[in-house]
Amino acid sequence: MSHRSRRIRWLVGACASTVAVALLLVVGGPGARPPRAGSGGGEGAGTGVGGTAVGAYLHYGSPGVERMEELSRWLGGTELRAGHTYLPGDTWENIEGAPDSLRTWARWRKERADRLFVLNVPMQERNEAGVPDGQVAELIRSGARGANDDHFRRLAGRLVDLGVPDTVIVLGWEMNGFDYTHRCRPDPENWKAYWRRIVAAMRAVPGQRFRFDFAPNRGSDAIAWTSCYPGDDVVDIVGMDSYDQEPGHTFDEQVTQPYGLRQQVDFAKAHGKRISYPEWGLFRHGDNPEYVRGMLAWFAEHEPLYQSITDYCPHGVWQCGQNPRSAQVFREFLSGGRV
Repeated sequence: MSHRSRRIRWLVGACASTVAVALLLVVGGPGARPPRAGSGGGEGAGTGVGGTAVGAYLHYGSPGVERMEELSRWLGGTELRAGHTYLPGDTWENIEGAPDSLRTWARWRKERADRLFVLNVPMQERNEAGVPDGQVAELIRSGARGANDDHFRRLAGRLVDLGVPDTVIVLGWEMNGFDYTHRCRPDPENWKAYWRRIVAAMRAVPGQRFRFDFAPNRGSDAIAWTSCYPGDDVVDIVGMDSYDQEPGHTFDEQVTQPYGLRQQVDFAKAHGKRISYPEWGLFRHGDNPEYVRGMLAWFAEHEPLYQSITDYCPHGVWQCGQNPRSAQVFREFLSGGRV
């Protein structure tokens, strides 16, 4: 995903409420829905398709929890089981879990045993500061030598103390890209060693049951994401962030391109891992119901552990009024036709 869009996360609150009401009035031809795997309504609807936990990124802080309830109502009562948020990558203090909103997310997670709390965790501070490759390489090597172990131990301890020791940690997401300071390309071998070091530090905290999600961008981007894979013993889930943008003008091209959706599924199967989609949504091709239909059918077929749409403009379907046709496809499929 473009780093320019990522920065919008911290300002996402402005467009939520009025757009949500407006989308309730969306009308028009729905088109064919993807084939459903199991019931979409009633008891257990939050499992989504094939046991997949459905979620959405709605706000990084406490408002995200409140909006999950509103989105569930918009979907006709469908339970959202995947709560997804991010730790700010500005300072080590925040990467250690300082934001007060973590308590709100922890309360949400503990209300139901079948919920997942998904937390994106940066591997470096100043993560969106445009740090040049040479300096990134030095930071990677320093991390691989253990310079940051204490930061991640503190984060692990904080999550355990909050009662969410089973958090899904999306560590160093989109590491195959060009933008983040936690990117892999400047030194892939030491990057893998650094990932292993972080996982070891967090797993050493008593009481933890974390699962670590390796989630590159779809496609080759700055480096083939397979070159950054740190090993089966330190990865629990093979994820992918996949937005409706190049490379891949059509959904079928996004499936078949090198390092695309098909390769992710095949790679995960070969390594004995579940798959996930921490981020997906509309982007360069505008209001594209065929893309949304394709992604939902893909989830129905391959049954990821969880999927979380990025729901703000230009990516979203509930908090963004510029994608009404896509919103209708999303709503009708996940609501089981009850709205």
